[in-house]
Amino acid sequence: MNLLPKTYKEFGEKDYWNKFFKNRGNKAFEWYGEYLELCAHLHKYIKQTDKVLIPGCGNSSLSSDLYDVGYKDIINIDVSEVVIKQMKAKNAHRTDMSFLHMDALNTTFNNDEFNVVLDKGTLDALMPDDSAETLQRIDSYFSEIKRLLKLGRRFICISLLQGHILSKLIDFFCDKSWLFRIVRCHEAEEKSAESEEGTTLPVFIVVATKFKECPRLILEVCMAGEKMQSVQSTDELKAIIKSVQDTAFVTNGLAKADLDEDDEVCLDLIQPAESNPRYTLYIINQKKYQTVNKYAVFIVPQGRQCEWLFGTPAGRRQLQDSARFGRLVVACLNRGHQFPSLDAVKDELAHSAKMLMPSGFSGQIPFLSLGDIGSRSQVCSGESSSGPYVVEDVSVEGVMYRRLVFLQHQGLVQSEARLKTVKRKNKSKLVVDFGAISLYHSIMTIGLHLNDGISGEVAVFGLGGGGLCMFIKKCYEDVKVTAVEIDGDMLTVAREYFELEVDERLEVQVKDGLLFLQEETDAGNHYSCVMYDMDSKQHSGVSCPPEQFLEEHALELLVEVLGTGQFILNFVCRDKQIRESTLDVLKKYFKHIATVKLVTEVNEIIFATNGETAYDTQRIEAAVNSMNQAARQKKLVKLKCLDMKDVFDTLCILK
Repeated sequence: MNLLPKTYKEFGEKDYWNKFFKNRGNKAFEWYGEYLELCAHLHKYIKQTDKVLIPGCGNSSLSSDLYDVGYKDIINIDVSEVVIKQMKAKNAHRTDMSFLHMDALNTTFNNDEFNVVLDKGTLDALMPDDSAETLQRIDSYFSEIKRLLKLGRRFICISLLQGHILSKLIDFFCDKSWLFRIVRCHEAEEKSAESEEGTTLPVFIVVATKFKECPRLILEVCMAGEKMQSVQSTDELKAIIKSVQDTAFVTNGLAKADLDEDDEVCLDLIQPAESNPRYTLYIINQKKYQTVNKYAVFIVPQGRQCEWLFGTPAGRRQLQDSARFGRLVVACLNRGHQFPSLDAVKDELAHSAKMLMPSGFSGQIPFLSLGDIGSRSQVCSGESSSGPYVVEDVSVEGVMYRRLVFLQHQGLVQSEARLKTVKRKNKSKLVVDFGAISLYHSIMTIGLHLNDGISGEVAVFGLGGGGLCMFIKKCYEDVKVTAVEIDGDMLTVAREYFELEVDERLEVQVKDGLLFLQEETDAGNHYSCVMYDMDSKQHSGVSCPPEQFLEEHALELLVEVLGTGQFILNFVCRDKQIRESTLDVLKKYFKHIATVKLVTEVNEIIFATNGETAYDTQRIEAAVNSMNQAARQKKLVKLKCLDMKDVFDTLCILK
């Protein structure tokens, strides 16, 4: 049985609608929402004492539902004699409500007779296209509505607002004699999403209030929540509606299609009148679990979206493996917003979660979390030559961390320091725990022990918050650290917010790293160890280091200043071909190369040297033990900085 029109033109054909309602019988087909979905909006704009006209009533139960809650003065009209007979019989006991066989384009009512004209889908049925014939018909319809409405009263139109329909509404009603408002009806969309009768499309309620003349054109929209947003032009109004509809097409496609297991879709949720996304959603499918647990939403605690598990495709895939859901939506809470509670976040995400449900899912949507929404407080913000940045304190499982993040790359933490509480003069204070360095910094530091002795000068390219430099300074008394940082503001940030101590044993040179290499080569200076821990702002395949530092001229300078010392590279690359070609280049300049890849991060630490002693497992094991012992002796850690397993699980001696 074909219940929906076979072609869009049949929307406006009288014979089709006669057959349509005869086939449906008494069963209402509420594809624009039923009373329960619409009532919260309708009650705002219709008083129980209002005289209401419903043109093109069809067999909708909307008028009877309104009648039963106190709206008695309702007149329904329709061009189909069949449906009028059906509705009269069905509503015989509702004695104050009328059903009349009448054409909405040419009614017999008096001027200014109605307080409200309520159109649910009729305009969409009358306007399948924007042909001259159709436009003439709609002009008659709108003119009739204008004639019938009293001043200060409303035309309420429930519509899908196809482009040509919205344009016609704007042409007729967007002048100073009407207040024009469009509200999105999420409730109707969610009801449709729960059924399997068809594609879910955004449902809009247009409210045009008739005036003699307003001082200016008044346009308003409400696409989410309760607050109206003032719109400055009809072009802006059209753009807002189109954006909502385009998003709906994406979510409809997600509901009906299976994503490839290696793919994920990313959507931003933005509040009206704001540009900064409040949430970022990642949608991931996994077919092997679809018959067990079909769908869930995982809420990432704020501040933790930078972690590998939540901030990378591979991490989110692992999260889905653990959660065991066929489709998992990973919801990240973005900085710059306040989130009062986990329940409040669930409420805000509820509509989007329903719109992203896979086909065939029913029931309550599980919301997963780690117990709370976490905490994130901004310590400072600014803009340097590298771009805008923030320093923020984030709580992770009860432990506080201070993070430096560049806003152009919000998924990456530039620097991180764990904080600890100390008591001074009976007052508690959070300070940086210099012994709690990151895993990749711990692995980089064992490179110092791969030399014959721990002494001399170490150059660290990329200061960040200074965590690596401070650990080396605190741990090794016979080492002088020279940090090279191109962004002078980062030195200020490191000193003020990460407790960097600059003195005769820790020097910071603010300059381009390539210039530093050239100057040190020209001066004949040598370093026992050179560490590259700098990110690339280009992020074209390689995130660390900037690609110019791996070019031949830069490597020639590096080899010159190193002599037989150790080169330690924090290498972040998501492109396998670039990784292989980079290693091939390094093999041309260094006799010995070894790598350690972090299992739960994107970092890979590369060790390279032109010293006589080759890398082997015994030598690297001894380096790990020596570093842990040095950190214990300086009371930077109680037991160890680095587990042997973190190195040897992925250690690869290449040359």
